[in-house]
Amino acid sequence: MRNEKLIIYIKELSSNGNGKELYEKYKEEIEKVTPRDAFVIFNYLIDEGMSIDTVLKNLDKVINVFYKNLKEYKWEKPEIDTFSNYLIKENEALIKRMEEMKEIIKNKSDWFIDKKFNQLFNEVKDFHVHYTKKENILFPIMEKKNKDFNGLKIMWALHDEGRKSIKEFNKLLLEKEYKDINKAVGKLFFVLYGLVQKEELILFPVVSEMISSEEEKEMLEQSLEYDYFIIEKPVIYHSNRENEISEDSNELSLKRYLMIFDSLPVDLTYVDENNKVRYFNKPKDRFFPRSQAIIGRDVENCHPPDSVHVVLEIIESFRNGERDTARFWINLKGKTLLIEYFAIRDGKGIYRGVLEVSQEISEIQKLTGEKRLLEWD
Repeated sequence: MRNEKLIIYIKELSSNGNGKELYEKYKEEIEKVTPRDAFVIFNYLIDEGMSIDTVLKNLDKVINVFYKNLKEYKWEKPEIDTFSNYLIKENEALIKRMEEMKEIIKNKSDWFIDKKFNQLFNEVKDFHVHYTKKENILFPIMEKKNKDFNGLKIMWALHDEGRKSIKEFNKLLLEKEYKDINKAVGKLFFVLYGLVQKEELILFPVVSEMISSEEEKEMLEQSLEYDYFIIEKPVIYHSNRENEISEDSNELSLKRYLMIFDSLPVDLTYVDENNKVRYFNKPKDRFFPRSQAIIGRDVENCHPPDSVHVVLEIIESFRNGERDTARFWINLKGKTLLIEYFAIRDGKGIYRGVLEVSQEISEIQKLTGEKRLLEWD
């Protein structure tokens, strides 16, 4: 009942209702709100049809109203060697650098060309690894726990705002376009500080109540395949060795098939006919992070809200037989990535899913003439 009234409150607030009057009207419910409530009501609004943009437009206003109760909410902080605690430590490292940046801004009129400021920002630019670990490790586990967390679309959209604000500010510095620099740095701080606050007030308390110690251990192990922001990456020692491959059969074992796929210089991800992620390989160098937590995850929840519709359109065109392939290429960190989608069909032509193949092709693009096998050295 409380959540139903809070949902109505947010709808009325989104319709430019009088904030003070609405607060008094729903004061009793607002003063009992919990972090879990915040997830439930926003998820309900999105499922009901409210756009991500509308939610984001009113999100900070609502969080400010809920702030006192969320801040006072009692929850058990994560243990030291847990995935959640490492996320918190990354936030602390980010805040430390941003506070130093703020001090420079206060004391120097030309702060944007200050060497120390630029060094600090160059570190902050890498904070996207924090968002990537959440999206690929934490989110899938939360989605499997409860439908209220399906997709965590709002937080993913906030991640994209964070990435965008970093990219835009970096562009101004690189191009020495200082006219709008104060506005850009203000947006950068607002978005990044705001995300940390939402994690502290809502995400981490909910995680503490629903994620077991065993799941924390699993997430931490999966995180070892990802980069960490500034802080030292955890070290986990495994005592038991990998099972050896049986050689007593002429048929290839499943393990050997997996070894073959992992040896390819490409990223492979297979999504079945029900739009569930079923497999990804583990090449030496991945371009797009993957973790075991995404197995069984709906592909719709594996992409940012602003681009997921394109992925679904591609899949639907494969499903109805209109297309069999789709090809894209992007520039990433000075390299060119070719991203291709292939429809998977059985012997009867029935759609059985899609295979995503990503390959770094910078060196391939440079090839000219020919080099024959006998010229190998």
